[in-house]
Amino acid sequence: MASEATTSIDYIQHHLQNMAFGQLPAGYVRYDGTVLDQPVWTLAHSSKEAMDMGFWTFHLDTLGWSVVMGIVFCAVFWLAARRAAVTSPRGLQSFVELVVDFVNQTVTDIFHHKSRFIAPLSLTVFCWVFLMNSMKFLPIDWLPMTAALTAGDEHLYFKVVPTTDPNATLGMSFTVFLLIIAFSIREKGFLGFVKEYTLHPFHTNKWYVNALLIPFNFTLEVISLVAKPVSLGLRLFGNMYAGEIIFILIAIMFGAGLVLGSLAGVLQWAWAVFHLLVIPLQAFVFMVLTIVYLAMAFDVADEQH
Repeated sequence: MASEATTSIDYIQHHLQNMAFGQLPAGYVRYDGTVLDQPVWTLAHSSKEAMDMGFWTFHLDTLGWSVVMGIVFCAVFWLAARRAAVTSPRGLQSFVELVVDFVNQTVTDIFHHKSRFIAPLSLTVFCWVFLMNSMKFLPIDWLPMTAALTAGDEHLYFKVVPTTDPNATLGMSFTVFLLIIAFSIREKGFLGFVKEYTLHPFHTNKWYVNALLIPFNFTLEVISLVAKPVSLGLRLFGNMYAGEIIFILIAIMFGAGLVLGSLAGVLQWAWAVFHLLVIPLQAFVFMVLTIVYLAMAFDVADEQH
């Protein structure tokens, strides 16, 4: 049982570790006992090496699949636009128009300001997140095993769902955060932006009281502002990461005998069907919250009073 437990743990840890590329310092003892004479940029061969690489570590699998899914999104929409017919749309064009109309209606319902940027951004966010999430539909071992065979390294780390990496989800959410700051300053002016975070939510008609309230207002507003991208990114990551773990646990059951293997087949099918709802829903939630946060950045009603 101990060896089986160890094998299962190793399997889980292997599937949850990204393909990390970073720098190891001189004097570092590697996984095989080799001592580095000088700093080296290399792939991590253990979770400890990945951790020791520090902040400037690149998750090549997350970056690679994110770019691939972005290219797929652009290629599909470019192909639909190139073959677009005004009189009788069908096939791919009809599907793309359906997605565009859905996103446009969502933006219209939530965002009540004028901007030519928000709808294209929302379409990109929804489709890109959906495509990255959809990598979960592939069997958990197919691509990692293919990558290991291609590289000739059976211990190669290779995660295929970018949104199970907090670096990807938080990277997207902090991009939204920067857009919030930029649009807030553009719409409200720098002075209005400063007033929003120093004179709200507590405000009086006496300047000296307001001066005393500024530290409290600033603290509350900054916490609220920073919580937006953090919650946006962690919500997507948490849901997709939890789903990935369950898929991994189901995959382990296939090697636990005929009965559990048969049960695993049923569970895997059921969990995949459930993800038919979860995957687009998480993309939709990420898009909607992005629209809501940017709509708040455009809202200058409070500054007009």
